[in-house]
Amino acid sequence: MKRFAFGAVSALVLSATGVLAADYPAKEIQGIIQWGAGGSTDTVMRSVTPHAEDALGGTVVMQNMTGGVGAIALNYVATQSTDGYTLLMGAENPLLYKVMGLGKKDYTDFTPINLLARGTPILVASPDAPFDDYAGMMAYIKENPGEVRFGATGPGGLPSVVTAMIETVEGELDVISVPYDGDGPALTALQGGAIDVMPAVLGAAIEGIRAGNMKPLALFDVAANEKLPDAPAVTDFNETYNDFLPWGPFFGVFVAKGTPDDVVEKLSAAYAEAATNEDFVQLMDNRGFTMMNISGAEAEDFLSTWQQNTTWLLQDAGLTKNSPEEFGIARPGE
Repeated sequence: MKRFAFGAVSALVLSATGVLAADYPAKEIQGIIQWGAGGSTDTVMRSVTPHAEDALGGTVVMQNMTGGVGAIALNYVATQSTDGYTLLMGAENPLLYKVMGLGKKDYTDFTPINLLARGTPILVASPDAPFDDYAGMMAYIKENPGEVRFGATGPGGLPSVVTAMIETVEGELDVISVPYDGDGPALTALQGGAIDVMPAVLGAAIEGIRAGNMKPLALFDVAANEKLPDAPAVTDFNETYNDFLPWGPFFGVFVAKGTPDDVVEKLSAAYAEAATNEDFVQLMDNRGFTMMNISGAEAEDFLSTWQQNTTWLLQDAGLTKNSPEEFGIARPGE
């Protein structure tokens, strides 16, 4: 009798799950954005999601949940039901949490719905900064130690990785690190003169550059970008950067592992279609983002490679709290 009851309950649960997946979405979906309003992640997600809603036939209510270099948002989504009604809309940062001592979870605890696009890092300065290019910045820092204010978004954020690259190539920078809750608030502060320099993503900075509200010092890429042809690539004046580039942030939609496969498939199909929408593609292109639109095994491989390369860069720069080896992250090439 007990066996029958257990089997009956199991069948009922499976049946209910199947109905849930078949009817999905039957209610509003919550989209948790890791970073603050106005930043690059926020821009990408709020641009693509309306098109995904059309494809899915449902509503995604987006909410910015900041703090902990994105860890608060990730941990929140990880604790919700694995029914597809809570999405994590994030960037690259979680892949660094373990080595930076920011948390025990990363994207290996999630299923990528779609990796939408990737960005190119750029170093920008306040319009009132006493230098106009990368060489001028380096000279000024050396002549005025402890004076230049660098914007930051916390350990493992894009600014910390770009700064690690600079210090690996140029030596330690004697600057003041000023923390912000995302690149949106930091770039606003930069334009207002509260900080002098900000490592950011081109897509978030390009409009401010075009408006003359910030000065481009260098693109952290191996070539200039046609959207901002006057900004030199950092490899133009220091070939050592070729050892680390190209590198950049990315933006993706995730669900916690355990979400039913057919729900994952529905979400993946909706965001894949949304990522081809002409308005979204044009917006991404105008802002200098590179489209990816990948999911499944291709997305998993990209995440693994990105994590390897970046965690070991930070490890070699002496910026990690834990070695990548502790988490089975092999050094690139091994």
